[in-house]
Amino acid sequence: MIEVKNVTKKYGSTIAVDDVSFEVKDGEVVGFLGPNGAGKSTTMNMITGFIEPTMGQIIVNGNDISKRPRKAKKEIGYMPENVPLYYELTAKEFVSYMAELKLVKRSERKQEVEKVLKETGLEDVKNKLIRNLSRGYKQRVSMAGALVGNPDVIILDEPTVGLDPKQITEIRSLIKELGKNHTVILSTHILSEVSQICERVIIINKGKIVAIDTPENLEKTTREKNGIMVTVEDPKDNMSHLKDEIKEIDSVELVKDNEDGTKQYLITTSTDMDLRKQLFEVLPKEEIVIFELRKTETTLEDAFIKLIDTEKEEKK
Repeated sequence: MIEVKNVTKKYGSTIAVDDVSFEVKDGEVVGFLGPNGAGKSTTMNMITGFIEPTMGQIIVNGNDISKRPRKAKKEIGYMPENVPLYYELTAKEFVSYMAELKLVKRSERKQEVEKVLKETGLEDVKNKLIRNLSRGYKQRVSMAGALVGNPDVIILDEPTVGLDPKQITEIRSLIKELGKNHTVILSTHILSEVSQICERVIIINKGKIVAIDTPENLEKTTREKNGIMVTVEDPKDNMSHLKDEIKEIDSVELVKDNEDGTKQYLITTSTDMDLRKQLFEVLPKEEIVIFELRKTETTLEDAFIKLIDTEKEEKK
């Protein structure tokens, strides 16, 4: 559906996007992830045809965005960051205007506008001026403008920025619904959005692609060791020689000495073995009382930070 081939964007001597290549398949929901200033919005603007790449090629559904811009752009619905809207229009008037700009046939326009207003949950406010709508509803109006004309590809640039928690949840649910009928690229710096919504993640930093994978695989591949967090009562300090009892253990690290006399330890192993069964067998024999025992989890946040930090170290 979308092919980005060796794309670079320069502003004078500044390289905003540096030799970026990736593909987005038909029907995928892909997260485009990176810190502020990483090159996300610049890449989105090049895919949509708003700005020209300095080098490289972008193909949307078989159409080169530079050589056949009209056909390529017809395939794309774009919701830019910061919700650019005409505040003197009602929600319905704005969506109708976008339908006209996208050359939706006059005979189909009214039905198309009503369908999109319903899909985005705007039916109850469609006749209100945009200036009088909440931030969350303004985001919905912007999204409706992207959806009208039924494009195959929906590109959303920071769609939940500035929203309260309830509005964020509503917009995320709406994006999940869009993913059932459209290819979606979601540009964001909010990691939890990617984990909840996206099937695949593209991480960019300082204009370069750092990783492309599923959220689950990124979490798995950046985890160096398996970890077990255990809270125990150990009056004889037998935890200090636990490595002698379980050879697969790499380290036993005291994390917290609690006021109630219990202690929390992080136990790690570089093997794929789940140590919990052995710990349940060995600790009672060592007169160690288990209060809590749980496997530590690597989150997408952990993976993201590790990938970005690794890239920084490689550039030193």
